Amino acid sequence: MTHTWNLNHRVAVVTGATSGIGAATARRLAAGGASVALLGRREDRLKALADELRATATGSVLPVAVDLTDAEAVTAAAEAVTGELGAVDLVVANAGVMLGAPFERAGTDEWDRMIDVNLRGLLHTSRAFTDDLLAAASRGGPADLVHVGSVGGHLLFPDWSVYCATKAAVAHLTRNLRAELGPRGVRVKNIEPGVTTTELGAGMRDDETRASLSRMRTDLEPLTAPDIAEAIAFSVAAPPNVNVAEMVVVPVRQG
Repeated sequence: MTHTWNLNHRVAVVTGATSGIGAATARRLAAGGASVALLGRREDRLKALADELRATATGSVLPVAVDLTDAEAVTAAAEAVTGELGAVDLVVANAGVMLGAPFERAGTDEWDRMIDVNLRGLLHTSRAFTDDLLAAASRGGPADLVHVGSVGGHLLFPDWSVYCATKAAVAHLTRNLRAELGPRGVRVKNIEPGVTTTELGAGMRDDETRASLSRMRTDLEPLTAPDIAEAIAFSVAAPPNVNVAEMVVVPVRQG
């Protein structure tokens, strides 16, 4: 039986909750007792997940459809969340896209999309809830800002240069926010998955790179989305004075 980390009375936001790590994390936090706001673009999937979670959740579940690359829309979503669930003390900025191709033939629109979602969307999310997190910390309670990065932020993956660059930016942003917000009680952390089986990468146009990703996911006995969700749950359920600042989670065979 998987351990259920006690997250009673936490109010959580999970972005990219329509599939993969985001959906799995929402399930995990709800199972631990948290109220959870589900953020993502695909409203039908959010509503379906909310209906699933409400059947067993002890906390509230709120689906909020939003384009995270739109700063004003994210601010409005944050207001909707706090209006319905109360002040947020746990944010999992998970939404991301992974579009690989050799540098010389990659579509620059795919670069723009990764920068917009992986970096700007994460920035908008973190900024929209920072005041809530600081307030939760000032009251003496736990306050967690979780960024979902990637081992691509510090390892070398040919044909994934721009994706890796966005995740390197996330890694160093997290470190600096930890230095800025940590002294005020907010635990800022970066969870970095290795090869994981999700929908991530399904939309890339380069056939060779997509096939290479598929082979990696076949050969390495990859992680699953619930594996990463468990790591996130562990990190946010740590004792109040403990911050699991950086966690690399990889399949054993990835080394």
